Amino acid sequence: MNMYDIIMKKRNGGALGKEEIEYFIRGYVAGEIPDYQVSALMMAIYFRGMTREETLQLTLSMAHSGDMLDLSKIRGIKVDKHSTGGVGDKTSLALTPMVAACGIPVAKMSGRGLGHTGGTIDKLESFPGFTTGLGEERFIRNVNDIGIAIIGQTADLAPADKKLYALRDVTATVDNMSLIASSIMSKKLAAGADAIVLDVKTGSGAFMKDEKDAVALAEEMVDIGRQAGRNTIAVVSDMDQPLGFAVGNALEVKEAIDTLCGNGPEDFLELCMTLGSCMLMAGGKAEREDQARRMLQEVIENGSALDKFARFIEAQGGDPAAVYNTDLLPQASIVEPVASPCDGYIAHIACDEVGMASLLLGGGRQTKDAEIDLSVGFVLRAKVGDLVRAGEPLAVLYANDKGKAAEAKKRFLSAFHFSEEPVERRKLIRRIMMEK
Repeated sequence: MNMYDIIMKKRNGGALGKEEIEYFIRGYVAGEIPDYQVSALMMAIYFRGMTREETLQLTLSMAHSGDMLDLSKIRGIKVDKHSTGGVGDKTSLALTPMVAACGIPVAKMSGRGLGHTGGTIDKLESFPGFTTGLGEERFIRNVNDIGIAIIGQTADLAPADKKLYALRDVTATVDNMSLIASSIMSKKLAAGADAIVLDVKTGSGAFMKDEKDAVALAEEMVDIGRQAGRNTIAVVSDMDQPLGFAVGNALEVKEAIDTLCGNGPEDFLELCMTLGSCMLMAGGKAEREDQARRMLQEVIENGSALDKFARFIEAQGGDPAAVYNTDLLPQASIVEPVASPCDGYIAHIACDEVGMASLLLGGGRQTKDAEIDLSVGFVLRAKVGDLVRAGEPLAVLYANDKGKAAEAKKRFLSAFHFSEEPVERRKLIRRIMMEK
């Protein structure tokens, strides 16, 4: 078996077998197969596609290319959640304590952000002293004792995915359905959960701009999960405008806390309730969605979800006082309104442009090693379908640099499009897909 024959077979439209896929993944991770040959194979896959069986075998080979986390010492059914990302997506911050308070153990591996906003770990570092540097023993103990623990992704988890993604990123082969699905699912399988709930975004702020593509990706990943023996559910949700109102790390933490107190934005709460219901059903805590929703609502109303979040923050070195007093979170020195330039109904918000405006303030990373300003961002005051008057605030801007604030404000305003006529509000939950 050699790489030349594998490249030619795929170039000519053939389906690769399990042994051929394992051969190239194993050889690439070991440094025995050069980038230029794997680049050629990725391009052949991009144009020729992969069958469902090929995609499954690629996912499994990538998942087994490094460590496979063993969560068997954690009591209960472990349910993992993954989002394909977006603007204002702080879902894990509110969702995980909600489901943990209902009895689902949350043993989560999260990452940092690269782009317009920080990742889950960056946002959690808004709490002074918070760390994800837990050893395996403490990680498992925290989940059993508290119900939640979150650690950073390790270099030994699905190393094939890290190498392949870096290569695809510079060879214009990122946006292939099989390659995207295998990248996401290989990490989820390696992370050791018994069940997986996926939040697949669609719209201007999502990787999958077109809903048909988002549905196809969701179906592909549910199929991979099923064939790999994991109960897998996918929710396709709207990301054609920011989720909730807050965009920016500490601002999003505050909004997540508001949601745990029962005062969160309607769309954000609805997404948490939908994903949470799926997690409770996958974890065997509820048989029906209405039952699951009642359980989630109860842990918000009785304060146990908020208390669970505080215990989690404290267990990982953070100051839990900031959970109950959000004024202790990082604060920006410049706070000013962003006024609407005209009268009208908001017809569209270019979600990615809002994200870029936050990046200009320092709320995200343009390079891996860049430092994030956790205090900056925007809090929207109006969203699609709302009627606004000229001079009324579309949002409040939070910044620490006047020059950056002026530039970011221009970029933010360019994201808004107006209509003289009323505009229909988009449905947040587009599809829910479960195993058949």
